[in-house]
Amino acid sequence: MDINADSDIPGNSHLSDPLGDQAAVEKLELELAESKDKYLRLVAEFDNFRKRTAKERLELIQTAGKDVIIPLLEVVDDTERAQKQLEKVKIGPEAEGLLLTLNKLKSVLQGRGVKAMESIGTDFDPDKHEAITEIPAPSPNLVGKVIDEVEKGYYLNDKIIRFAKVVVGK
Repeated sequence: MDINADSDIPGNSHLSDPLGDQAAVEKLELELAESKDKYLRLVAEFDNFRKRTAKERLELIQTAGKDVIIPLLEVVDDTERAQKQLEKVKIGPEAEGLLLTLNKLKSVLQGRGVKAMESIGTDFDPDKHEAITEIPAPSPNLVGKVIDEVEKGYYLNDKIIRFAKVVVGK
């Protein structure tokens, strides 16, 4: 093996090609820039994915009991109607027992993040209310406002789980 094999070749052009090296460096820099861009996009995409799944998970946890709570709202409605009827008839202990049960049910639901929607006297909002009917407004300031509430609306952790069914003044 001859260590000085290069010495027999005239000149040093075979050792370095300035134009070839410059083109190779530019090509490598371009590939590096493309790789950096792909890496940054991948990191950003993963970060967005992580944030989105965390948000979806939080929403799922907050509304996990929705399927159980919605049927209980019908029980609350029926109990409130029964309470109103018992108040008219003035039956003592039965009405008191019903009132205690209703208050306990409401406090349990409130502890789980359920909140009743206040609609009467507010402006009609199709994002929160479902208009059952329109009636002539008793006064001009009630035009376009909710006059009566047929069925209460409810929020679960500030998200609507049941729209209020209302009567609107026209």
